[in-house]
Amino acid sequence: MHPEGASPPPEMEPHGIVKAFPKVKRAGARVGKEVPQKKISVDETVTGHLFDGMLMYLLPAGIGNARCDIFQRQITQNGGQVEREFGPSVTHVMVDDSMDCARALRLLKLDRLPGAVQLVRCSWLGQCITGKKLLSTTDHRLLLPDSVSHVNTDGQEVGDDAHSGDECPVVATEIPPLLEPTQDDASEKFTEEHKEEDEVSQNDLDALINGHQPAAPTSNANMNADVNANANVNANINAAEKTLSGKWVCAQSSQSKISNHNQHITDKLEVLAKAYTHQGDKWRALSYSKAVNALKSYGKPISSYEEACKIQGIGKRMAEKIIEIMESGHLRKIDHLGEAVPVLELFTNIWGAGAKTAQLWYQQVWHVSSQSARCVMPFPPTAASSGFRTLEDIRTKATLNSQQKVGLKHYDDFLDRMSRDEAAAIEKTVKDAAQSVNPGLLAAACGSYRRGKATCGDVDVLITHPDGTSHKGVFSKILQSLRQSGFLTDDLVSHEDNGNQKKYLGVCRLPGPGRRHRRLDIIVVPHGEFACALMYFTGSAHFNRSMRALAKTKRMSLSEHSLNRDVVRRGSLKIGTGVPLPTLTERDVFAHLGIPYREPHERDW
Repeated sequence: MHPEGASPPPEMEPHGIVKAFPKVKRAGARVGKEVPQKKISVDETVTGHLFDGMLMYLLPAGIGNARCDIFQRQITQNGGQVEREFGPSVTHVMVDDSMDCARALRLLKLDRLPGAVQLVRCSWLGQCITGKKLLSTTDHRLLLPDSVSHVNTDGQEVGDDAHSGDECPVVATEIPPLLEPTQDDASEKFTEEHKEEDEVSQNDLDALINGHQPAAPTSNANMNADVNANANVNANINAAEKTLSGKWVCAQSSQSKISNHNQHITDKLEVLAKAYTHQGDKWRALSYSKAVNALKSYGKPISSYEEACKIQGIGKRMAEKIIEIMESGHLRKIDHLGEAVPVLELFTNIWGAGAKTAQLWYQQVWHVSSQSARCVMPFPPTAASSGFRTLEDIRTKATLNSQQKVGLKHYDDFLDRMSRDEAAAIEKTVKDAAQSVNPGLLAAACGSYRRGKATCGDVDVLITHPDGTSHKGVFSKILQSLRQSGFLTDDLVSHEDNGNQKKYLGVCRLPGPGRRHRRLDIIVVPHGEFACALMYFTGSAHFNRSMRALAKTKRMSLSEHSLNRDVVRRGSLKIGTGVPLPTLTERDVFAHLGIPYREPHERDW
């Protein structure tokens, strides 16, 4: 639909990552296929709990709107939920009985079905409703290609090609909903980095299992000497090492990827990982990043397609890309990055502007009427009515919230990574301010600094008190001290309560000429939550996702607050929070999960 009086552009420039080789529809493709079964009509109203815990998406093609409406009513009346759009929370995709898998994936705009999602013919739905009992989906599921595998409810991988680049749990890049340019998404990036365990769905499990080639296992003697946990946990550690050390990213040492024997390949794949990140396509970005980690930690150069396919974390399609790079020194997919990608990268580097906001700015079309000027997004921008393309466009034309204004003001400073010495000086400044309020307070820098990185993008400082109570009331006093000294220059999120934790997100600058403005987060936590918070804010993000996903398979729940056991879930919904386990140190968390302890510098995934 176009604005009144406007006509669609005759030719539109493709944006983002476009397909290099469009699929060609072949005549007679349906020859020899079975005659579709007769559609089941559902007219009666059934009330019950057949579909408790199920989140379904009805693919309208073939089913029709009228039958979709009927099915939707029946599903909700039987305890299920229906999503208006396909997303990561969906457990079942219902398709017409005549639908084939390839067409369903095209309509869903997926290269591969996420691991925990079932693709089921709607005849199953009709039979469940009319029979008033939940039937097995076995005879109604569409057969997936051999390269597609799933993760069962226990998080165990089924199949040999679970992580094949574009075949991973991938949702096609979504066009964001129409957002007002004044929308306050200041914490968009922060919430992506700091999500609760409940955000780890079965799709996350599928994407996180088998992160890379297994490293040499940690010796039991050293590990057991370091573990401070109860006897039952210690008794299970040896067995856990054997079963988990080659399966989970969090059970591996990131040091295995220091010597990269395949850099000529990983450099190309990282280009695509970065492009998908800026487009907001987190699953493709995660898939490419995981393949990069797998190759970096592989102990020798890849020599063949067959060898690549055997590496955990790399599937057939990703192996094809690897061989293309090996043989030609190039990856053709990179040539088909749309012109939007560098612009989206430019915009997402503004603090407070995530992928959705960047896309909104890029697709911005200004429609001027006789009454007022307003921003609409009726169609992709043309050369004559293009959206924003430069930082100057954002500075002069975009409506920014206060956080984005700060991010734009310090754009270059925030992109410039600081040395470890500068990060240490920032940590000391915050620590001195905290101890001026209460000498017993402890302060520790986390993030990339604690992981031993040579440079840091920002500094996260965690503050607590060993007595478990004296941390209360110090948050505002510490910030006041840092403001009075001129150390804090701008506030992004001045006060955010997260349970018993208090967070500050802002900007600081060390005294002296030529100093840059730096991003600083200060988090005050109870001492009982310090170990989990320390691990959480140390990261990396990929390591944290793996830890939370592993906990989920053990009926546990891990967050920056605690590690809980006996957690009750219905599907992906947590309905019982469980009981917190004793975690005085980070080592206790590893021990409870049954994996060897990893030093901070070994978590840099």
